[in-house]
Parts: sequence; structure tokens; C-alpha cells
Amino acid sequence: MKQLFIAILCCLFAGQVNAQLQPQTLPSAVFYKKDGKAFSTAQIPTTKKAFIMFFDATCDHCQQVATQLSKQSGKLANANIYLVSMDEFRSIDYFMTNFGKPLLAMKNVTLLQDKHQAFIPTFKPDKYPSMYLYGTNKRLLKFSSNDKEVPKFLELMK
Repeated sequence: MKQLFIAILCCLFAGQVNAQLQPQTLPSAVFYKKDGKAFSTAQIPTTKKAFIMFFDATCDHCQQVATQLSKQSGKLANANIYLVSMDEFRSIDYFMTNFGKPLLAMKNVTLLQDKHQAFIPTFKPDKYPSMYLYGTNKRLLKFSSNDKEVPKFLELMK
């Protein structure tokens, strides 16, 4: 019984440590736009907050987040939105067309492909979707991989 209790405590502690792994300042990474041009996180302007969502095109929760963001697209004007995926652009395009179509017309939304799998070791997401909101000082304001927290992100983007 004592060993079981210790094992449970270790698991809880490990979960707490994992929750704190996300970088507190915007990390340096390079992704790619659809035209093949490199896009570095250093290019993210400091004039607006930056919302970054790491997604998989086949993930139901990612699809739900994209749908929620699309329905609330009017509330996204005060932030730059970066949607990052390791998927090929044909899958990203399908995802956006079916779940994020209103976002495609927005100038502050950038679709990025993680060709070299840089996101996971750099940003340390714990699952799909992983959402990050950085302030104009490039410091992390909020991280979550819970699709139910989209309203909290929208509130912070005001």
C-alpha cells in the first residue's frame, strides 16, 4: 500500500513538472509557409499578442478549436495567429477549408508547416492541440492543450 501511495505521488509530481516545461519566453524556431519560404519566430512582431496553435489535421479536438476560432474570428483582430502543423500542406489546407475557413481570409493568420519537427522539442507541447499566447514582450501569458479553454484565450487576446 505504501508503495502504491508513493507511486501515485510520483505520478502527480511528474505531471506538475511536465506542466511547467513550456518555455516562458517565445522560443526560437523556424517553420515554413505554403510558398516554401522560411518563417522564424524571430519574425513575430511585438506590436500585437501572438497566439500559436500546434495542431494535427486529423485531431478532433484541433478541429473543434479551429471551428471555435472561426466562429469568434472577430475577436482575433488584436493578435497575430500562427497555426503550426507537422502535416503536409494538402492536409493543412483540407483542415482549414473544413474547420477554419473564415480564418483563411484574415491577414493576421499565418499557416505554418513544421517540416523539421522543431516545434515539439522547442515549445514542449503535451498533446494536440497545444495553444500558446505570448504578450507583446514575447513572454508566455497562457498555455493550454484543453480545447475547452478557447474562451479564456479569446478573453486574453482583447
